[in-house]
Amino acid sequence: MTLSLNNLTFIIVTFKSEYIIHECIESLPKNSNIIVIENSNNSELKKTLEEKYSKIKVIVQENSGMGSANNKGIKLCKTDYAFVINPDVKFYEDTLQELISFSSKYNDYSILAPISDDIEYPNYKIMNKKLINNNPDYLSVDSVDGFAMLLNKNKFNDNIYFDENFFLYLENDDLCLRKKKEKRKIYVVKKAKINHLGGKSPSIIYEKEIEYSRNWHWMWSKFYFNKKHYGYLKAFLSTFPTLLTSIIKLLYYFITFNKYKKKIYIMRFLGLINSMLGKKSLHRPQI
Repeated sequence: MTLSLNNLTFIIVTFKSEYIIHECIESLPKNSNIIVIENSNNSELKKTLEEKYSKIKVIVQENSGMGSANNKGIKLCKTDYAFVINPDVKFYEDTLQELISFSSKYNDYSILAPISDDIEYPNYKIMNKKLINNNPDYLSVDSVDGFAMLLNKNKFNDNIYFDENFFLYLENDDLCLRKKKEKRKIYVVKKAKINHLGGKSPSIIYEKEIEYSRNWHWMWSKFYFNKKHYGYLKAFLSTFPTLLTSIIKLLYYFITFNKYKKKIYIMRFLGLINSMLGKKSLHRPQI
């Protein structure tokens, strides 16, 4: 089956995203199939979205993390393609059509992504710059950012998508690396652009607590990712400088009475230590 609007479901994981998700949904083509996994247990959002939009299903649950919630949406969708997007992205009028047009010519991919309209912050990585292709239609890449990933479910024969041990961060890099090891294709379509606000999914009123949580999980995930793919020693060597820096800055901000910065580095330290000790990513935002 080929990519089409009817054979595609958008998966959107939300967390305190009620103020921004409408812009995202309204930028999608009309009559899109949409599944929202609401991770902040907001039943009012479910009611609002299901009353306002057609062909939308909203699942309300306790916060299970990005990977786990995306997996739930992917497995609930009945289509061959699942488009994982963040609530703080907006599509251009021709974004999906460009992806469909591309897919009709190149359908050997496991993961497809539009290209970020901000050239200073590309939404993909190419490890070996010598392998950059000159194809006018696409870039063959090693990974794409998780805010916009179109998954060809037919290329996931094991039905294993995101590693649910990651609560936040690097679950997309892990998925891409696993597909590359399977010799699967990952493309970024040059003509299909997308706008990403970046870090704007939760409301600004939760900014401090979200920032604490981000720092904890970034360090946990960084160590876990490296340990999973390259071994414990590699993970330790790649994160030990950050461990030392966190201790030094923690002491500095303790002495200078900067409570906010002090807590940032406490969270970094705790996230990394928990991952080093093999503990699960159990921290949750206190909201």
